[in-house]
Amino acid sequence: MKVKKNQSPTPEIISKYYENVISNTKYPSIFPKNTISEYLPETRMIIVDYELPNISCIPRMKEISYIKSKNEFKCKLFSDREIEPIYDNIIYQIALKRIMEIFNFDTINAITTVSFNGFVCSIDRSTGHQISPFILSIQVSKDEYTSINFSNISPKECFKKLKGVGSSKLYTITPIPPIVTINKKDPRFIESYNVANSINEGDNLAIMDWQDFEHLIREIFETEFASSGSEVKVTQSSRDGGVDAIVFDPDPIRGGKIIIQAKRYINTVGVSAVRDLYGTILNEGANKGILVTTSDYGPDAYKFAKNKPISLLNGSNLLHLLQKHGHKACIDIKAARDAFSNT
Repeated sequence: MKVKKNQSPTPEIISKYYENVISNTKYPSIFPKNTISEYLPETRMIIVDYELPNISCIPRMKEISYIKSKNEFKCKLFSDREIEPIYDNIIYQIALKRIMEIFNFDTINAITTVSFNGFVCSIDRSTGHQISPFILSIQVSKDEYTSINFSNISPKECFKKLKGVGSSKLYTITPIPPIVTINKKDPRFIESYNVANSINEGDNLAIMDWQDFEHLIREIFETEFASSGSEVKVTQSSRDGGVDAIVFDPDPIRGGKIIIQAKRYINTVGVSAVRDLYGTILNEGANKGILVTTSDYGPDAYKFAKNKPISLLNGSNLLHLLQKHGHKACIDIKAARDAFSNT
């Protein structure tokens, strides 16, 4: 993705641009690169939530020696005491390097400040559950950052000098509150209400009130993504097109921003609807889009979606998803056509 000087990119495009910058940087393949960002044009600040490697990603091999008398090699590993400061030093370097990359690739002078929040995916040994706490946070201006001679610094001391926040021992995975957090509020969001528990096995989703249908989709995807602690928000709708729901998924693998569009259709969904969704994904700076309909899709729609971050769920997929979460309904397109023709 290129941002040219004569363009006026949206905040979403700027965010996506820097996420691509970070993900395309060469790092050890075992290191994660999961990134979510938000650009604030009023202050020209970008907020970056970035997944840092946990200590298990750091190679333990210290040295290999050859024992001639036994004709074998012996491996010596770093002890925990030795690997812990190495890990902390690597984490400080990654944070500082990521910020440097953002400023270096700011070809349109869009960024004056970077707020970088680093989180780690680990296991809470007290519960056995996966956790993703933030372990460091730093906010720095371009002027302040470019004045540093990075060839002579201590990464930890530089981080502290820039008033970065984090435990003195990062390897302990001690949670800290980020200095600035990504805003998940959007004026398009409206109050949601539950629908799933009110539908019965004989209810025809194809003639369901269009607004109830959109809230049903929100509710069922909220249940689907619940295990990762996701938020699902419903947006104001014009009955068709646009953004019907947005998923904010913190999961480090599949996570990010996911656009969901719900189409209560009785006719085949054409390729134009899929093109519109793809455009929305790009404009919103989302990771993925999901199109859900009560009907089905034409061949051109499936062809266009191929190799793109788009999932197409037809009526059968929707009923299966409902059943998966304990709800039963039906989709009768013929009955819906008859009902609508009589209105």
